[in-house]
Amino acid sequence: MFTFIITLIALIAVLITLIVLVQSGKGGGLAGIAAGGATQQILGTRQAPDVLEKATWMLATLFIVLCVVSNFAIGEEQVQESVIQQQAQEEQTTPALPPVGEQQELPGAPQPLPAEE
Repeated sequence: MFTFIITLIALIAVLITLIVLVQSGKGGGLAGIAAGGATQQILGTRQAPDVLEKATWMLATLFIVLCVVSNFAIGEEQVQESVIQQQAQEEQTTPALPPVGEQQELPGAPQPLPAEE
């Protein structure tokens, strides 16, 4: 389910990108290039921007809703802990200092000389 939602989100993102690029802005945009201005001839001069603008708003709303829903679709097997959480758990299980009665040799520390008899 999660993979399906993510795939749908990616498809919607591509569609939004294409629709926004086709829309004509104040400078003309790519809408005049696409099919030689056929979008304005087919839908009329004012209907094309309205349809493209409505499609952009609908797809953007669907994109945001699916992004929120995808958080709830994540299963327990897919939830991963952060590195910080893993290190905190490791520190809790391993003692930081040895017990008082025991001495541990530190790597690289000078070794005491044997006592002469």
